[in-house]
Amino acid sequence: MFFLKKLISYFILPPGIYVIAFLFISFLSKGKFLRRFALLCALSLYLISVEPIKDLLIYPLENYYKKPEVLKGDAIVVLGGGVYNNGRLKASSFKRLITGFLLYKELKKPIILSGGASINVIPEAKVMKELLRSFGVPEEDIYTDVRSRDTFENAKFVKEMCEKLLKCKEVILVTSGFHMPRAVGVFKKAGLEVIPYPTDLKFEGKYNVYSLFPKYSVFYDSSIAIREYIGLLFYKLKGLL
Repeated sequence: MFFLKKLISYFILPPGIYVIAFLFISFLSKGKFLRRFALLCALSLYLISVEPIKDLLIYPLENYYKKPEVLKGDAIVVLGGGVYNNGRLKASSFKRLITGFLLYKELKKPIILSGGASINVIPEAKVMKELLRSFGVPEEDIYTDVRSRDTFENAKFVKEMCEKLLKCKEVILVTSGFHMPRAVGVFKKAGLEVIPYPTDLKFEGKYNVYSLFPKYSVFYDSSIAIREYIGLLFYKLKGLL
C-alpha cells in the first residue's frame, strides 16, 4: 500500500505528470516526427529526474575538489547562492554560509561575503551578514561585496577587497561543490591563491527502487549540473578560466 501510494504521488506531481503527458502525446500522435519528439521529451525528462542520472551529472563537478586536510589562508570567502525577495536565503546560500561560519569559529579569520542582487531586490551578502551577526560574529570581521552579479564579478570584487582592505593573497573559498571548478578557475585567473572548501554536496551514490521514480528535487539538481556545464563552457570560450 505504501509503495502504491508513493508510485501514484510521484507520477501525479511534476515532473512525473509531464513524463506521463509526453508518453500520452506520443501514443496518440499519428505523425512520426511528433511521436518521436514526444517520446524523446518523456525519456529525457524522466532520466534527469531520477537519482542515478543526477549523480552521473553532478559527480564530475563535485569530485574535482575535496575538502583540504590542512586549513590555512588569510581570509574566508563565501559566495552567495541565491536569496528570496522576502529576505531569506535559498538553501545553497544558507549551507555555504553555515560552512563559512564554522570555518570562522575554527580559524578566526576575516570572512568575506560576496553576492549582489543580480535578479533580486536584496543583495545576498547583506542578508548573509545579518545572519552572521546574529550568530555572534563581530562586525569588524565581516566584509561584504554587494555588487557582484556572477562568478566573474565575485572574483573581481573579492580581489579588490583583498588588495585594498585586507592585504591578503590566499583565501579559503566556500561554495557549492558543483560550482567549485568554475569558481576556483575564475578566482585563480583573477590572481588569488585559492584553497577550495566545497559544501552543499548533492551526490548520493546509494539507491533503492524509489531512486528510479522521477522527483522534482532530483530534476532541480540535474538542472543545476547542466547549467554549470554550460557556464563552464561559456567561461572557457570567453577566456575567463
